[in-house]
Amino acid sequence: MVTRMKLKLKTAFVLYFMVSLMGLVYALMQLGQRCDCHEHDLPKDRTISRLRGELHRLQEQLRKSETTKQPQKLAVKSAVPTIFVITPTYARLVQKAELTRLSQTFLHVPHLHWIVVEDSPHKTPLVTDFLAKSTLTYTHLHMPTARDRKLQEGDPSWLKPRGVEQRNEGLRWLREDRRAQQGGDNQQGVVYFADDDNTYSVQLFEEMRNTQRVSVWPVGLVGGMKFERPVVEGGKVVRFHTGWRPTRPFPMDMAGFAVSLKLVLSNPDACFDGEAPMGFLESSFLQGLVTMDELEPRAAQCTQVLVWHTRTEKPKMKREDAMQAQGLGSDPAVEV
Repeated sequence: MVTRMKLKLKTAFVLYFMVSLMGLVYALMQLGQRCDCHEHDLPKDRTISRLRGELHRLQEQLRKSETTKQPQKLAVKSAVPTIFVITPTYARLVQKAELTRLSQTFLHVPHLHWIVVEDSPHKTPLVTDFLAKSTLTYTHLHMPTARDRKLQEGDPSWLKPRGVEQRNEGLRWLREDRRAQQGGDNQQGVVYFADDDNTYSVQLFEEMRNTQRVSVWPVGLVGGMKFERPVVEGGKVVRFHTGWRPTRPFPMDMAGFAVSLKLVLSNPDACFDGEAPMGFLESSFLQGLVTMDELEPRAAQCTQVLVWHTRTEKPKMKREDAMQAQGLGSDPAVEV
């Protein structure tokens, strides 16, 4: 920066000297002083030619300085792995509120690409407009859940796995898109599955950014417990602190792990099994990618909770229903 400033000052001085010299010659001519101009033209032309040469040399130095610095800046930028966050979402009263809360967190995370997959046969105007105004780097996809896999009204949330088709669609797009980019399978990055109703600390994303294979951490308020977590001894995960079927291959919540992009790209068949037994959805994806010994504990050796499995209460619309029955319901043109 200092060298560049010195070059600019030197260039300005040279230009000022040239203008002053030309002004002096012009002033002498205007004063009508008799002189043998042929005598002075030669030195003057030589001086101007020399100054132009000096100016050209300085400009070339400045140009070279800028071109050598630019690749360094690009190299630093590209060295930061991108976090690809896959989020399934579906239409409901609290959908926009959930997406708003989540996007406000993502705005604080650099180098993040949000892949939002709607459980819908088409992209809805609400999500389309929301993402367009979010200022985030995003990809908007859609994939409907098969009718026989959908939860029905009154079904408990654990009865059938949710978001399976949407996560798999996000993985499909990611594989196709990255392979079409320069560098292909060697690109640095991390893949994380973030449901739209959870709560995330910004610190969590920096914990996962340099994942080599699969990184893991605790998840709060899940499985009927204060938290579930991998138990770490000697820097290795040896078991899991969980209240339900700890013998599962990977008894973790979806929010409790991230996978390197390279690992996802090098295993094109890795996906979530919609037919997996209850609680085995995460294991169906991870089993072909990693062993327990290869897991990378994060968040202070899995002793810090940086993500919470929160759920928004379903709004009660009794008064709204009564008002609509009287023809006095809320204006449907107002997006909630």
